[in-house]
Amino acid sequence: MNIKLLFNNGKKRSALNKIIEDFILWITGGLFYFYMEIAFRNYSHYSMIICGGFCFLIVGRIGEYILEREANILKAEVLIMFFGALSITSLELFTGIIVNVIFDMNVWNYSSVKYNVYGQICLAYTMIWSLLSLLCVYVFCAIKVFLFKTPK
Repeated sequence: MNIKLLFNNGKKRSALNKIIEDFILWITGGLFYFYMEIAFRNYSHYSMIICGGFCFLIVGRIGEYILEREANILKAEVLIMFFGALSITSLELFTGIIVNVIFDMNVWNYSSVKYNVYGQICLAYTMIWSLLSLLCVYVFCAIKVFLFKTPK
């Protein structure tokens, strides 16, 4: 069955279609982040699929919201970078507390990086997340337009 047929066939999308769409976006973002970590660090952890997927969904939704309401593209991109970095850093802290502090899995440790918080988040990665937020939003929107035929 063609996945495109499930979505937007001229009728209002059902709740099930929205759940399937979110799941596909979530797993796409999670796997992308997992393999990006492997490419840059030579390893990753399954918890990064979960966290990366939620980051992709949340930042994508934030970006959609901003792009729909802000006519000035430069201002929109700055807002996406700011709120994207804030969201990803918050999710990274939350995930770090669970996997690194509570379950002691030692997936990452930023203790040696300047301006870190409990070794779970740091300013340097927050800056990286701000740049990746833009890429995330444009990939998110492209997937929605081309795969799900969701109009912008």
